[in-house]
Parts: sequence; structure tokens; C-alpha cells
Amino acid sequence: MKPELPPKRLDIKTMALAGERLSGVDSLLNYERVTHDFRDLKHDLSLNWSAQFDTRTGATGALESWLQLNLTTRFPLVCQRCLEPLDLPVALVREFRFVASEAIAEAQDDDCEEDLLVQARDYDVAGLIEDELVMALPHIPRHDTCPTAVPMSAVDADFEASNEKPNPFAGLSGLINGSAKN
Repeated sequence: MKPELPPKRLDIKTMALAGERLSGVDSLLNYERVTHDFRDLKHDLSLNWSAQFDTRTGATGALESWLQLNLTTRFPLVCQRCLEPLDLPVALVREFRFVASEAIAEAQDDDCEEDLLVQARDYDVAGLIEDELVMALPHIPRHDTCPTAVPMSAVDADFEASNEKPNPFAGLSGLINGSAKN
């Protein structure tokens, strides 16, 4: 089973027990929350994804459902330092353990290193992929080293000239001092 698009409804427990692996290539244009800040939507916006489901024995000895999600793509952004195009490569590998309820996830969240998700018979893998891509977007995209020199001067020649104007309150000082002498 090799779908191109990530499924929107999966029975996680069944997939994990069968050890299923899904993979495909999708377009980032299918994820509106991710692409709204992209500079060039004509770019190759392909997203390679894979989802490996399996079971592992938990601390209590019971089988637990797990998902390893792999995502690779490029974000076409604008560097906020030099304002030049920035193609940011993204490669994510995330593991999730599924639990029976939100209460269990909340109780175990502080004591475990893995991310916890609530198991459902119709789990939305495409929604999980979009969430992970949104979290991978940088707050302030920028090159490690900008391709063009970025002026780092905070002083402008016109700014210096404007500082030479007389203080409009300087004349008041003379009036106050003149009236004090009378």
C-alpha cells in the first residue's frame, strides 16, 4: 500500500499491529497553514513523507502503538537579514506514542521523552504532517551567511544632519533667566 497523499483517516492500532509503512510525495500547496508566507509558489514544493507504524512493549508490559514520521522538503522563504531568497531544507524525524485518552496523555507527558498522541480509529495523518511542518517553520528565516553584504550601520548621513537643528526650547531658557533678573 503506497498512497501519494497522506491519509486523513487511519485506525492507528490496526496499522501498528500490522507494522504498516506508508509513504509518498505530496505538494506543500496542500498545507495552507505552511505556505501562506512562502515567497514563490512556483517552486518545487514537493514533500516526501513516510509513516512507519509499529508496536512496542510498554513499561506495564502491554503493547503500545507507535508512529515514526519522516518528512523532507524545502521551504522557499525570504531571509529577514538580507531580504534575498532563502531555500530552507527541512528534514524531520519524529516519533509518537499513542495512548488511550487525553487524560492519560496529560498524566504521562511530563515523565516521558517521546511525544504522546491520543489513539483514534480515524486518525488524521495529513493533519499531523501539517502540524509538524508549521512547527518547523522558523520564526525569523535567515541565511547562516548571507550571499550579499548586509549594511550593518545604524546611522544615516541624513540622520546626523537632522541632529544639528537648534533645540526649540533653548529660547525659553533665556526668557526664564531674563525674568528672574527683574
